[in-house]
Amino acid sequence: FTNVLTDTQGFIARDDTRKEIVVALRGSSSVTDFVTDAQILLENFQSNGTSPPAGTTAHSGFLNAWNSVASKVVSVVRSQLASHPGYTIVTSGHSLGGSLSSLAGITLQQNFPSSPIRTYTYGQPRTGNDKYAFWVNDIFGANAFRVVHTTDGVPTMIPTVLGYRHHGVEYWLTQDPASATITKQCAADGEDPTCSASVPSQGIDVAHTLYFDILALTPFCS
Repeated sequence: FTNVLTDTQGFIARDDTRKEIVVALRGSSSVTDFVTDAQILLENFQSNGTSPPAGTTAHSGFLNAWNSVASKVVSVVRSQLASHPGYTIVTSGHSLGGSLSSLAGITLQQNFPSSPIRTYTYGQPRTGNDKYAFWVNDIFGANAFRVVHTTDGVPTMIPTVLGYRHHGVEYWLTQDPASATITKQCAADGEDPTCSASVPSQGIDVAHTLYFDILALTPFCS
């Protein structure tokens, strides 16, 4: 799926072995994406079929990008769940795609509350305010996996002084090569000062472009 105005792209796949419907969203790859990244004002959260707590706000660029494809994604997932009831919904993305994955996860949970949902994000920037973070924490709990690679500066590039807060649960890859033994599971509330937040943000750095030895922008699909 794609939206030509926001250049938001991704794909939906069905894994019949794991019984999952996977929604993957692309990270920053174009000038339009970087314009989206720069729209950091918080705005009231609104998306297809959702009922957020009062005062819930999200990054205006990320929210607009997600909403440009949300109806298509919800429609396809609904069709897949109708023919494959009981499947788990999984959302995933890196960088910008991580924030879109978070927004997708909460939207899909609101539309399909009886379906199990997990989110996996990599190098995700802060995406919303404290009410957004607490909403995600309350709904997903341990089923939200937010991975940060060593000194990746993007997750903390948008500062908390602008009203932003991370949701949980952060898994900090403290060194390379990545393994379970060097991965720290951080505080569930999302803002753990002993995890990646302890490293001053340098913005987009080498650590942001490389997760599990996979270089961002590697062309896997054609």
